[in-house]
Amino acid sequence: MPVDLSKLSNSKVKTAITALQNGDAKTWFTLFTDDVQLFDDGNQMQFNNFFKKALGHERFTSIDRVENNGLEVYGNFHSDQWGDFKTYFKFQLGKEGKISRLDIGQASF
Repeated sequence: MPVDLSKLSNSKVKTAITALQNGDAKTWFTLFTDDVQLFDDGNQMQFNNFFKKALGHERFTSIDRVENNGLEVYGNFHSDQWGDFKTYFKFQLGKEGKISRLDIGQASF
């Protein structure tokens, strides 16, 4: 069943989450700066390696909350490797309009 993305109010975030949902690496990677920072539960990760493995294998199963002008997304998540859990994706935009930082992790809400 497709996830309702209508709660996503920031167009850049909506495009990113849509690409994640569809496993669309081409679109996903174009949305981020070359020096994007990724933090997973507070631990800095290598963005490209992380998402080359994750895309097509991880996705939201529901969008439950959107905050901070549409830049923070909370919901239920499925990972083929880690199972099902609640998560957050917190996006930061750089000056050029691309995503410069992404914080992800398990959430409790």
